[in-house]
Amino acid sequence: MSQAPTPPDLIDAISGLQPGTAMHALRHQREKVVAATQGSYDALFDPALPGLTLVERLLVALYAARLTPSAKLANHYRARLAVAGADAAAIAIAEQGTPADAADPRLRAMLTFTRTLIEKPIEGDMAALEALPAAGLTTPAVVTLAQLIAFLSYQVRLVAGLDALKALNDNAGAQA
Repeated sequence: MSQAPTPPDLIDAISGLQPGTAMHALRHQREKVVAATQGSYDALFDPALPGLTLVERLLVALYAARLTPSAKLANHYRARLAVAGADAAAIAIAEQGTPADAADPRLRAMLTFTRTLIEKPIEGDMAALEALPAAGLTTPAVVTLAQLIAFLSYQVRLVAGLDALKALNDNAGAQA
């Protein structure tokens, strides 16, 4: 399986931020944050990361992007899944189905936990956590999954915030 090339800065690419523009300059005022965001993405989607397969992490990412919703990120993760050779049925579940549609108990548990943390985080309690090892996830895999979901929530909000700022900026420019 080949790796999809990742742009130098995924958020800039997804948000259409071009060097030399005011929005790009605004985002890059804190270069440490830009680098940390891209570094987190690179680490969480490193094929060598143990515990969860790359395809499992990408399925969770597609599902999370769908739930939030973030069409731009969903498109990105769908494309990555295609390059990674993911099963079409699993992609369809992440894109349009429910966790209950997953025949694999491991994937079902991961998607259920993802939905819980995104839609009703207060329900992400001990019972929600205990369902993961019961489905075959190790403790390090559970930690990775929780970190991934937290990162995806941040990533979605960052893209949405940048899109909102761009729209505001575009509207202000159109009215001037």
